[in-house]
Order: sequence, then structure tokens, then C-alpha cells
Amino acid sequence: MSYQICAKCIIDTSVAGARFDENGVCSYCKIHDRLEGLYPLNEEGKRKFEKLVAGIKRRGKNNKYDCVVGISGGRDSIYTLYLVKQLGLRPIAVHFNDGFGNPMAGENMKRATAKLNVDLRTITSDWRESRDIKIAFLKASTPDVEIGTDIGIETALYGVATQENVKCIISGYSFRTEGICPLEWNYLDGKYLRSVHKKFGTVKLRKWRPEDPGFNLNICHIFYYTFIKGIVAMPLLNYVPYILRDAEAIIKQELGWVYPGSKYYDDLYQSVITYIYRTKFNIERRKYIYSTLIRSGQMAKEEALNKIRNVDIIEDPKIIDLCIKRLGLNREEFDNYLAEPPKTFRNYSTSYKYIRALKLPIKILSRLDILPGITYEKYFETG
Repeated sequence: MSYQICAKCIIDTSVAGARFDENGVCSYCKIHDRLEGLYPLNEEGKRKFEKLVAGIKRRGKNNKYDCVVGISGGRDSIYTLYLVKQLGLRPIAVHFNDGFGNPMAGENMKRATAKLNVDLRTITSDWRESRDIKIAFLKASTPDVEIGTDIGIETALYGVATQENVKCIISGYSFRTEGICPLEWNYLDGKYLRSVHKKFGTVKLRKWRPEDPGFNLNICHIFYYTFIKGIVAMPLLNYVPYILRDAEAIIKQELGWVYPGSKYYDDLYQSVITYIYRTKFNIERRKYIYSTLIRSGQMAKEEALNKIRNVDIIEDPKIIDLCIKRLGLNREEFDNYLAEPPKTFRNYSTSYKYIRALKLPIKILSRLDILPGITYEKYFETG
């Protein structure tokens, strides 16, 4: 395919799943437009949002908490916690710790929860499991090197929600500021994690329990949490006009928040991930992130193009070396893993064929907000 860049954003032919229409507009711009229709920032959207918030309060009125809010110490999650409190909700903040947290992000969480008078519960993973999963995915040679953390975060949230009988999990995700990562670059599936770990792992993983799921999150588990327990995941920031610079100013002033140094830098392992993406897979995730900021009017296209000409500052060689050492590897071992031929999730056993078979139900559930609205777009429009 000859090189092409979107007429509106900076998505180009290097971004997995990108397609271009006769006007040179990419498929990710079309996805963004559809999501704008699902989460309109008008009076209709405001009424829908108010109804959802009232529903959270009603379902949780007899509980100590009416929602679970996942936090990492980064801007999005801390602002989400702040907004939740402004709405009069009674959250419990949940943080997943897999041993690579940025100390600055940790201080952000402590300050924010103390000032907002919110209980903070930290779910610390079994280090042997966490480390073993990370190394297994280095050996697997796919871009999904953060899947253990991603699934760990989700199961921590579902586990606490189950323990506390809470029916709503609130995330700090906004499609207007983060976009959607291509399926080929980031495929989330518990069966996939298990199949890779079974082939390359050395530590036995814990079995699933509703209150302590560990690293287990396959279709059956999601069905249990969603339909048996009635837990709904709500991307709160999709419903509000979320402007990064304004949100950052608020949490700095109100909560003493400190910028960790880069997006995603609440997790030090993101240094390793970004380095692997660039050097092994030719993945530049800033293309889809900056593109969504362009669409939402928060960044100019020329500014985005200038930024991606330089290596992302999150690639700190000292932090990369620290993380490799923390995994118990030496640099030669790490580099040998990176030298293996690139693969994708399609080279391993996954639930993808079952997910494809459930295309219509997933679309309906996404449109009804029973599943997050981006679920359908992620699995059926970016792959």
C-alpha cells in the first residue's frame, strides 16, 4: 500500500486497521463521529448523563459506596475522581499495583483521596505472576506487552465491586482525548493471556474467584460480572466536555496534582512498552492519541506532526534499564526477545472467533451502555 495520511488527522498507513475514503478521511475519524453521536455534548446528552448519575445513586443508596473508580495517579483518573465527588457520588477509589508504579503517581493518589475524603484500596498483584506474565509476552513477540496490567486493572475493579456489592465501575477514559488503540496493537482477552502464559510462563496462575479474580477475565467472567452481578462499566468522561488543559489546572489547584512527566507515566513500565513499540513493531501510538485531540479541537495537526518527529520523552533509558532489572533479566536477554520475529494475537489461541460471532449482541449492548460504547468499535472497526 502506498503511503497515505488522513486529510483531517495524522492517522496514516502505518496505523493498523486504517482505511481511507475517497476524500482521504480515515476510518478512525469515522469511528470518532459515530461515538460523538453516542455521547453528544448537547441537551440530549446532558439529560442522558443526569439520568445515568441518578441511576448510580439509586442502585447504590443502601451501600457504603455507590461506585468504584479506578485510579492510577495520572491526570484522567484523578480528574475523574474529582468529578465523581462533584456529582455527589460516594466512590471507593481502587488502584492496581503490579510493581511498576511511578512514585510521583502514588503521591498524587494519596493527596487526591485524602483531600476528597475518599477511601483508597490498593490491589497488589502477586509479583511472581505479574513478572511471569510480562516475560511470557516478551517471549510471545506480540505488541500486547501490557495485557497483564490491563487485565489486572479490570479484574481489580470487578473484584472490589463484587466485594462491596457496587453496581457501577467508573473509568477515566474519554474517546475525545485518548481515541481507540488498533486491535492489532492492543488485544484484550483473558483466554489469550492464558494461552501465551501456558506456552511461555513458568509460574502457576491463581484460579478465578469473583472477589479475587487474579489475571482471569474471559468471556464467561465478563458475562458473570455484567449479567449475574449487574455491574456496569461507565466511561464518565465521554459524557462531559473534557478539556485536558482545563482538567489539569483544576486538579493542580484543588488536589495538588503533579504531572508525572508524560502521558502513561503513572506506570514506569510504559517506558519499556513505548521503546518496544517503536523499535520492534514500528508502532507510534501518539498518532492515534494526537489524532483524537485534533478531532476534538485540543491540538493542531501541524503541532501533532512536529511532536511525533521526536522520540517520545517517556523512553527514558535509565527507567528502561531499571524495569528490565526488576523483571530479573539482563539487557542481552531482553534484546534477544526483541530480536524475535514480530507476531500478533492471531498467532495464539484467543476468544476472537467467539467475539466475532457475538458481533450483533455486542453492538446492541455497547449502544445501550451495558458495555462501554467503544467495545464494538474496538473489536469490529479497528481490526
